[in-house]
Amino acid sequence: MLRFLGRRLLYMVPTLLLISVASFVIIQLPPGDYATSYVARLEAEGQAVDTAQLAALRERFGLGDPVWVQYWKWISGILLHGDFGYSFDYATNVSGLLADRLPLTAILSISTLLFTWAVALPIGVYSALKQYSPGDYVVTTIGFLGLATPNFLLALIMMWFAFSTFGLSVGKNNLPTFLIAIVVLGTAGTAGLIRILRANLLDELRKPYVIAARAQGMSEGPLLLRYPLRVALNPFISTIGWLLPGIIGGEVIVAQVANLNTIGPLLLGALRSQDMYLAGSIILITAVLTVIGTLISDLALAWADPRVRLRTVGGAA
Repeated sequence: MLRFLGRRLLYMVPTLLLISVASFVIIQLPPGDYATSYVARLEAEGQAVDTAQLAALRERFGLGDPVWVQYWKWISGILLHGDFGYSFDYATNVSGLLADRLPLTAILSISTLLFTWAVALPIGVYSALKQYSPGDYVVTTIGFLGLATPNFLLALIMMWFAFSTFGLSVGKNNLPTFLIAIVVLGTAGTAGLIRILRANLLDELRKPYVIAARAQGMSEGPLLLRYPLRVALNPFISTIGWLLPGIIGGEVIVAQVANLNTIGPLLLGALRSQDMYLAGSIILITAVLTVIGTLISDLALAWADPRVRLRTVGGAA
């Protein structure tokens, strides 16, 4: 297991380096440099340009230096000082904006994952064990509806229902709105996992080792929990790696509709207004968390299913 962990950590180093370079390239994509865009923006808004502030920005980001020097100043500022740059739109440091939005985004992501697992696991097992039963058809139909219904439409319906039926105050950063966002974001993922778990569990239940265990008199409950269900859970564990980018990408519209202060709307606004230090920093953080999530997912898979660990080590040897 230690060799498996060491190999995975070693893979992360060049991956994170490439991610940081890609994020810096995104920051450099707009024509001109940061200071030029900043001056043009101030002039367009009829504001006076503070030459001292402009000189400070050029010095801070090394805008007159070669590109690789600018990259080093940017990435070393993040690694050594937690300085992600300066936001045009908000006229403040990116670090402060991220500190305000990331906690709520992380709580929303983790809560959505727990909701998805809590709903998909029992329904997926029931659907596999009761294949082609009326209950199986009902949950399958609900699953297809969950996949087909747009998130923004479901969010609007749930907010209207919560307000008109229960008189709840929605559309603000409060608990009812947060719970609605969790249900809406978890619906599509829940429906997909139900289908995957059902198919995997049905496949495992038909394998010879399960038939042999039944023939030896092993009862269904312990047999299900000890072998086929453990193998069929692999797709659940695999979702950890792509959870955060999926939530950020999927929650942009929902957060706009529900007026939640999460990272998604911040990224959308930054891309639309070419606030590139903010956009590049969010993309960098999202990608880094994805790599860390993938590492956790790989370790959990190797722990739950020794075939993953043995196959990886054996294949590399």
